[in-house]
Amino acid sequence: MGNKFLQYFSLTLTVIGAINWGLIGFFNLNLVALLFGSMSLLSRIIYGLVGLCGLYLLSFYGLVEQDRTSS
Repeated sequence: MGNKFLQYFSLTLTVIGAINWGLIGFFNLNLVALLFGSMSLLSRIIYGLVGLCGLYLLSFYGLVEQDRTSS
């Protein structure tokens, strides 16, 4: 169960980060900074967690490769 939770948690946070980057790119709106303050402690924690989740999701490339070779 722990591994599934980590996968879903990481994927969810990374999607939230991607949406935030989209808002910044298209509308110059940083939703994290708007909700939690510009570079407040909570904002920095959220940015850090999104970055760690992105690094963790790099390991999913190995899973994709395994699925491709087993088919």
